[in-house]
Amino acid sequence: MRKPRALVAAIAALLGATFAAGSALADITIGVSIPLTGPTSALGIPSKNGIELWPKTVAGEKLHVIILDDATDPTLGVKNARRFVTEDKVDLILGSAATPIAIAMSDVAAEAHTVQLTLSPIVLPEGKGAWSFRLPQSTAVMAAPIVAHWKKIGVKTFGFLGYSDAYGESWLKDISAQAEKAGIKSVDVERFARADTSVTGQALKLVAANPDAILVVASGSGAAMPHRGLVERGYARSKIYQTHGAASLDLIRVGGKDVEGSYIVSGPAVVADLLPDSNPSKALGMRFIAEYDKAYGPHSANQFAAHVFDAYLVLQRIVPEALKKAKPGTPEFRAALKEALETVGPIPVSQGVLHYTATDHFGYPADTGVLLTIANGAWKLVPNP
Repeated sequence: MRKPRALVAAIAALLGATFAAGSALADITIGVSIPLTGPTSALGIPSKNGIELWPKTVAGEKLHVIILDDATDPTLGVKNARRFVTEDKVDLILGSAATPIAIAMSDVAAEAHTVQLTLSPIVLPEGKGAWSFRLPQSTAVMAAPIVAHWKKIGVKTFGFLGYSDAYGESWLKDISAQAEKAGIKSVDVERFARADTSVTGQALKLVAANPDAILVVASGSGAAMPHRGLVERGYARSKIYQTHGAASLDLIRVGGKDVEGSYIVSGPAVVADLLPDSNPSKALGMRFIAEYDKAYGPHSANQFAAHVFDAYLVLQRIVPEALKKAKPGTPEFRAALKEALETVGPIPVSQGVLHYTATDHFGYPADTGVLLTIANGAWKLVPNP
């Protein structure tokens, strides 16, 4: 007996929907929240550019990436993260590049049992970061080359001019502890907001204190403003140090002659061509620079784009492991991604060698950071003391 056409059509539609659902289930879905507007857009835009260079698949599965602007606003970052886990059912969250937003998003990642790969070195309270893994180096790791250099050149006192947020406070804590251990005394601490356009008052106080060195804690092109504020009030350029948040040619472009001779700590990717062949990040860093500069112009590769390049390298290692245990789009797959991150062992990336464990979600060893100086508008590697 022939089936009615309506029934045949219904069965075909159901089979088609089932097949489509099965195909969608195989997609790896990544939710990305980054600051494409606002004070830290200089971090978010190169991150987006880097993501657009990713291959369309990972471990043989289609890669579906959703990118949202968090506008440097923690409330919007949380909203984006909640959409990712409730509507988009993402397998992994990437972001934010701004520390306060990434911290706010970490609560959503933990509640949803979804891995968050952060693009900023967030510090979370004990027991709060079970699902958050950092792609940038910790402030403690990056403070080490600065303090070693201070010790080598005889710095006895330092001043601090940094963001009045979690990134600034994390740096203040770690640089102070390491400097004190090295016998270097803090003489003045000044703070400013990311959106501030002047640090005149803070710069005057620091120059009056006359420390042997000053650490500026800022990011992207915004790092040039406090730097210039110090130089304009008579502080020597060669005594100013910046963090890995400033390791971008935007600092050189905006800062001009005022940043010449100053120092910046960075991940190895920014200066891959200057590294010895023995460095495990050299080849990957060179590949990153070649791919990014080809797409976006010579000398455009920077620290922030390198982190998303590394994010894909991490996915290449952990996705095959997770696929052995579950299908994408399921709680079991999300849990398997976390387990893989904590157990696959060392992952060479352009910014160092990541070795996450259940108790270490930063992953980088203490000798990861490199110290740079600016000479004739270009980076120059400072020998490791």
